[in-house]
Amino acid sequence: MTQITDWLLLVLTLPTDNATARMRYWRALKAKGCAVLRDGVYLLPHGEGAAGEMGEMCDSIGQAGGTAHFIRFRSRDGVQDAEFRSLFDRVEEYATLRRSLDDMRKTLSGLAPAEITKLLRRTRKEFEAIASIDFFPNEATVRAQSAWQDFIVASDAVLSPGEPRQTQGTIKLLKRDPYQGRVWATRRRLWVDRVASAWLIRRFIDRDARFMWLASPADCPADAVGFDFDGATFTHINDRVTFEVLAASFGIEDELGMVGLAGMVHSLDVGGVVVPEAAGFDAVMSGAIQRGLNDDELLTEMSPTLDSLLAHFGAVEKGARRRR
Repeated sequence: MTQITDWLLLVLTLPTDNATARMRYWRALKAKGCAVLRDGVYLLPHGEGAAGEMGEMCDSIGQAGGTAHFIRFRSRDGVQDAEFRSLFDRVEEYATLRRSLDDMRKTLSGLAPAEITKLLRRTRKEFEAIASIDFFPNEATVRAQSAWQDFIVASDAVLSPGEPRQTQGTIKLLKRDPYQGRVWATRRRLWVDRVASAWLIRRFIDRDARFMWLASPADCPADAVGFDFDGATFTHINDRVTFEVLAASFGIEDELGMVGLAGMVHSLDVGGVVVPEAAGFDAVMSGAIQRGLNDDELLTEMSPTLDSLLAHFGAVEKGARRRR
């Protein structure tokens, strides 16, 4: 049976005496992925929240001196439905992005870490902007997702040589006594998971911990406790990053604020549910790296920030409990 789509038709006249408002609404329509049927007539697939957003835009246009109406309707038949759907084809936009990603991959080895981090943020925004208006995903979507993941992997290979692979296993609860006064070793050029793990170790597990930053995981001494590299004592297990594995291994998960903090570290390290605080932490750490801090200085710099974030997430958890 041919699928028939529900659509929203937006008919508007933008204010003629307000060039700034016209440009603002035009950009908003483009950002929402509206297709242009003719001058002043726009089409958008009906979906959750779409009608409300279009209604708010119509009200805003009216208040600015223009006129706007939107109508919900269904395609007449499969032929018309296919014609309308073709207006939302993102093949060319994805192809442009893929070419850009391919070109940038060739330059990664010559860039500073801060420059790579900026590229990752920018290209993530570009990819997500297209994906957010890709209403009818197809093979081009899959190819673009694959290209984006390949770019992340290539960037991580430069930023963090030896990034651990996810392994399957059971996380056992451990006693802290055997881990006191130890040397803890991980890969140098710290990033989110490693700096947060080192902070967690020193604050909750081994207050006298000494850290060794390795040029290669192969340099890890036999008597050191390795973390966040393949074959380390503590590394990625199942769907958890090293920070989460350490917290689970030593019974730290129930610490007030730890759930929110772990979610932030996870999202920054491997993606997933977006945590609002993540952008701020990413900016602070990127700035610290741009200032040329070495790994010891970076841990010293970021530890108070992690202390504050733990307190912040703890307050959020307390508030949520009171509202129950």
